[in-house]
Amino acid sequence: MADSQPTTANDMLDGAEAAAQTPQEIAKQHSILPKLIPHLDRHLVFPLLNFQEDQTPEDQDISDITQLKYALLKETNMSDFVGDLYAQLNNLPERPQEYTSKREEVLNKRQQFEDETQKIQFLLGDADVVSNLRADKVSNMAYLKETHGVTPAMVGELYTFGSFQYSCGDYTSASELLYQFRILSTDNDKVNAATWGKLASDILTTNWEAAKEEIFKMKENIDTRLFSNPLAQLQHRTWLIHWALFPYFNYEAAREELTELFFSPAYINTIQTNCPWILRYLAAAVITNRNKPSSRGGSLNYGNYQKQLKDLVRIVRQEQYEYNDPVTAFVKALYVDFDFEEAQKRLSEADEILRSDFFLVAAADTFLDAARHLISESYCKIHQRIDIKDLSTRLGLSQQEGEKWIVNLIRDTRVDAKIDYKAGTVLMNHPPQSVYQQVIERTKGAFFRTQVLGSAVAR
Repeated sequence: MADSQPTTANDMLDGAEAAAQTPQEIAKQHSILPKLIPHLDRHLVFPLLNFQEDQTPEDQDISDITQLKYALLKETNMSDFVGDLYAQLNNLPERPQEYTSKREEVLNKRQQFEDETQKIQFLLGDADVVSNLRADKVSNMAYLKETHGVTPAMVGELYTFGSFQYSCGDYTSASELLYQFRILSTDNDKVNAATWGKLASDILTTNWEAAKEEIFKMKENIDTRLFSNPLAQLQHRTWLIHWALFPYFNYEAAREELTELFFSPAYINTIQTNCPWILRYLAAAVITNRNKPSSRGGSLNYGNYQKQLKDLVRIVRQEQYEYNDPVTAFVKALYVDFDFEEAQKRLSEADEILRSDFFLVAAADTFLDAARHLISESYCKIHQRIDIKDLSTRLGLSQQEGEKWIVNLIRDTRVDAKIDYKAGTVLMNHPPQSVYQQVIERTKGAFFRTQVLGSAVAR
């Protein structure tokens, strides 16, 4: 008995400490911003720092964030903004003269690039010229050289000007210039770099449809390109996964396709190997996809959703020792441990995480609603008589809110259930699974295990 007392006391102390954590402390403890930054371009990091600044209470010092912004952008051509940051950090009334001089240099250089690329930009804006272009870049260059005197050096200037405009923060112009360069250039390395630049530019101008197209172009480039080192291909896929988070959580039409991309063998292996923290976003996407209409018309395929949910549970269980946060812990508690009290606790923490995460803040309410549905569905599957008050507590709702929730759940899902308001319970009717369905399910499991064993033997 004496041996068990210290453990119990420690457990109680741990629980008290966890309960004493404020929402800000929970968010700070589980922040993955330092893990995301190394895999993003410096311009893509800036919106994340802005969000971090907006989330900081007014009575707290933000000089560290300002310092990060300055360090991030000082090598760019955004001279006015960088000068203002420098003045702010050093308590100066205005930006130093050196930044005004640099501004003049940048403007002169921009004018020089505009003059050098004026001819080729005019040609690519001419409908008659564009109508004569074909898919073959070599033929296009031969046609432009013969009829308009265009040289490879002039095409290369489009790339240089596009990169310069990107460094200045003129992302709309950069996207157009890099696109023009890409349709003519045969330099594969620069075309690849231009695709990354155009993807970043489309993200920063919130042109989500174009960004989605660029993601799949880049995926094809990565899959078909011959890398001298397999680690380089892994790194490129890691970058693409992180960059894809921007349209992933800002453009509903892209969510379904990008979820499928993340679950594809090459990319789920990349997540497990190189960036397991992405499981937070994958879990949030799968859960919020629960009742989302399909981007391809009609309702989301329920069978496909169930498959993604099963894959998610399997991966979360495999990677729990590599990465764990309240979002993935909620999935584990609900579908691995079937611990409803733990799931309710983790859901409360996950809500704080989502509201402090740049990518997930807009999906927080949708996630909470979908997660409550999943708790309800799981709870109802394993209980025949459900106490409304108890289920409401597990969902983090008052008893009155819980009653409305359960009524809506029964109506929306059309489950076979009756509510006994006098007793405060719900009676579930669980029809037995047909023997045919049982055979189908067991056959599926046997087939999967056979595949796994076959792969293991082959290796």
